[in-house]
Amino acid sequence: MTGPSGAIVPFHISIPETAVADVQERLRRTRWPEPETVGDWSQGTPLTYLRELCRYWLEEYDWHAAEARLNRFPQFTTEIDGLRIHFIHARSPHPDAVPLLMTHGWPSSVAEFHKVIDPLTDPVAFGGSAADAFHVVCPSLPGFGFSGKPSKTGWGAERIADAWDELMSRLGYSRYGAQGGDWGARITMTLGRRHPRNVIGIHLNMVPFPEPESTDDLTETDRSALDALAGHRAQGSAYATVQASSPQTVGYGLTDSPATLAAWIIEKFQAWSDCVGAPGTVFTNDELLDNIMMYWVPATGASAARIYWESYATAGRYQGPVPVPTGCSVFPVDIYRPTRRLAQPQFPDLRYWNELDRGGHFAALEQPTTLVDELRTAFRLFR
Repeated sequence: MTGPSGAIVPFHISIPETAVADVQERLRRTRWPEPETVGDWSQGTPLTYLRELCRYWLEEYDWHAAEARLNRFPQFTTEIDGLRIHFIHARSPHPDAVPLLMTHGWPSSVAEFHKVIDPLTDPVAFGGSAADAFHVVCPSLPGFGFSGKPSKTGWGAERIADAWDELMSRLGYSRYGAQGGDWGARITMTLGRRHPRNVIGIHLNMVPFPEPESTDDLTETDRSALDALAGHRAQGSAYATVQASSPQTVGYGLTDSPATLAAWIIEKFQAWSDCVGAPGTVFTNDELLDNIMMYWVPATGASAARIYWESYATAGRYQGPVPVPTGCSVFPVDIYRPTRRLAQPQFPDLRYWNELDRGGHFAALEQPTTLVDELRTAFRLFR
């Protein structure tokens, strides 16, 4: 629920038994297609894998334990620019902690950050220093999770960035850091452009980059990064084109069928993570399903897809320099893997750059200890 405009209202995720019974009945009545005609994921989520995940969801997934996990950290809602915004706000026990705004993307949710919040807020409890502590704020994007669903157009990256700045101000944080990957990276960069006086620095675990006007003097490593980007656009971005052009159409299946939603989301967890083709080597079924629940319970299949309709056309264009101090962590199986040379032009104050040996797009879930270390190292240069 949301209180009077500007009020911060405590929030608790509650999953009614009727909702549990409903998804279980839908899973039982799933009308399955025939198997794919290949022996890998090249035609999408394989039938055998999805049937087993849905069987686990139906027969073994502990809904009460899931609800407790999703409610693990303090949550709130507040109305900003006419829309309810849901967010986690985990304050550090260390008074000099730096406020840190962390933004997720699609097909993720604030559940992606659950492994990193404790070590970020209380580094001493994890063998670190109080000097590295953060107050962590993780909002659900408009149309995602338990944030409100926009009823009118206009909620693109710029408006979200402005809402996030208002959220941090409302929480009493006049100066703060920002972090993100996927859409969270683009929104974090937009925050740095639009609110540089308030943002002490940003950290990205996915690094969008402008393609160079000339390729004459590129190194072999530069060319490999550009080839990887071209390959993603040619073979791995059909989902984005669909959601950018027809979010309402695809939203019917994502809202009505738990099997469809799971297949649509898990395909990306397999393709974009450092899992050697097998999601189970990196993620547990509970981790995957907890994230899916953040889409299924509030029925956000269409509303979450609309961020592509709102912003996808301009996402690949150079938006201008990001003037605030910047740190970048490039994970080897992410969908964008630029060299520092390719990324540098948009970050005039690029203070930290690191290319990791392991990990992919969902860094907070895949390599939480590494991401925490990367954030601590980068923000030591910004504090």
